Amino acid sequence: MKSQKDIDRILHATLADMRLSRTERHALKDILEELDPDPNQLAFLRHRAFAIARDAVTSSADPRTALDWLEDIVKLFVPRPDEEPIATTARARFSPGSDCPDLIESLLRSARHRVDICVFTITDNRLSSAIEGAHRRGLKVRVISDNDKAHDKGSDVNRLRNAGVQVRVDQTRKHMHHKFAIFDHTTLLTGSYNWTRSAFRENEENIIVVDDPRLVSPFVTEFEQLWDAFA
Repeated sequence: MKSQKDIDRILHATLADMRLSRTERHALKDILEELDPDPNQLAFLRHRAFAIARDAVTSSADPRTALDWLEDIVKLFVPRPDEEPIATTARARFSPGSDCPDLIESLLRSARHRVDICVFTITDNRLSSAIEGAHRRGLKVRVISDNDKAHDKGSDVNRLRNAGVQVRVDQTRKHMHHKFAIFDHTTLLTGSYNWTRSAFRENEENIIVVDDPRLVSPFVTEFEQLWDAFA
């Protein structure tokens, strides 16, 4: 039985000449046919290819060859349009009011395997408690936030870290301004809504929730890239 490790092995082997040969292309296609990966697994494979290419660009005298290699590889890891499932979830919520935090809390409670959260700031204790609850249930929970906002009064970032949740913040003078979360690599929540008390009580904000892989997959890739960058 072939596995993603076989794909990883071939990807590294092609780095020898920064060229995807016909034999290597056929080998990858054969493994993909046997694995029959879903869109989220394909998104993970794209992430691996980007990570390998990033290392190659750093060490290569001609980074363009690595980018050409990446372009050839990524074409193999994109779902065909006729294979993309149609979204079954599409919801919108607005604040002020409890609609947004109610939905976020519901998604945190119903997640079964993993939650990846990437938000500018977290100060809503109710949502922080739900994040901790997912962690205590044994889910893989990761949080990315802004380093400056992590030191604000009322920030729950250190609280989550102290509770054992994996937390990373950017280490730059710029802001990590995203507001999205991914549940079980299948459901995306995004919008203007920060996970704060002021967003709940006062601000005009919005969130949307979708499970369309064409939207989920790019956010999975973005999260993984940021997670690696802020290590």
